[in-house]
Amino acid sequence: MEVHRLVGHDPDVRRWWSQRQGRNPTLDQSGALEGPCGWPVRSALVSKDPDGKTEKGSHHSVAATRLVLVRHAVTPQTGPVLSGRSPGIDLSEDGIAQAVVVGARLANAQIAAVYSSPIERTLQTAGHIAGHHGLEVRVLDGVLEADYGKWTGKKIVDLVKSDVWKTVQVAPSRARFPGGETLAGMQARMVAALEDVVSQHAGETIVVVSHADPIKAAVAHFTGTHLDLFQRIMISPASVTVFELGKFGAVLVTCNSISDLAEILPAKTAKAE
Repeated sequence: MEVHRLVGHDPDVRRWWSQRQGRNPTLDQSGALEGPCGWPVRSALVSKDPDGKTEKGSHHSVAATRLVLVRHAVTPQTGPVLSGRSPGIDLSEDGIAQAVVVGARLANAQIAAVYSSPIERTLQTAGHIAGHHGLEVRVLDGVLEADYGKWTGKKIVDLVKSDVWKTVQVAPSRARFPGGETLAGMQARMVAALEDVVSQHAGETIVVVSHADPIKAAVAHFTGTHLDLFQRIMISPASVTVFELGKFGAVLVTCNSISDLAEILPAKTAKAE
C-alpha cells in the first residue's frame, strides 16, 4: 500500500513523528499550531445568505463537503490496553475482517480522498477503504491518537483507579494525561486538521480514518457540544460518522454507524468513455 504524507501543523505531533523516524525533532516557530482553520456556525444543504438569498445558485455558492470519519478496526489490544501511539500494533484477524467490511460499505460512494492517522492500525484500515477507489492513503498527522504519555501501553483496569481517570471522565476539558497532552489540545489540533482538508475538497466526499477519542472530540465540536460531555458520544471500532460541512457550518448526518450507507452517501457515477 502506498502512503502519501500530508505534513501536519501540530508541533507535538510533528515532534513525535520525527522521533519515530529518527530525525531531529527540533521545530521552528513556523510549525506552531495556529488553531482551527475556520469555525462553523450553522449549515444546511441549501442554506441562506444573511441577505436572504439561497446559497444554491448564488454567486456565493460553495458546495458542502461530506466528511466521513472512520475509527480504525480492532487490534489485539483494543479494549483492555490503552495503545495510544505505540508503534507496531497491527489489526487482529477480527480487525482485518472489520476493515474489509467497512471498505465494502464505502465502496460505492464517490470518494475523492482517503486520509489516515500515521499509525499501523489506522493505515491498515484506510487501505481497505482506499483500495476500492484506486486511491493512495494520505497521512494526516493532526488526526493522530491522543498522546497518553505515561499511560501509553497501560491496562485500563489499572488506570481507572487514578484521580486523573476520574477527571478524564467527568471534566475532560481540564484533563492532561501524565506526560502527555490535554484533551482540549487534542480536540483543537484534530479540528484544525479536519478543517484544513475539508477546505481542499469543496463539494467532495473525503474519508478520514482516526481514533475513538479524536473522533469523539470532533463530533462534540461540530455539534456544539462542550468537551466535558464528549464521553457521552460512542465511537465503535470500524464505525462510520458522516458530516456535511458547508458555508455556514456543520450537519451531523450519521454517527457511529455500522449499517448500510447507501441512503446518505452519493453513489459513484459512471465515467465517460
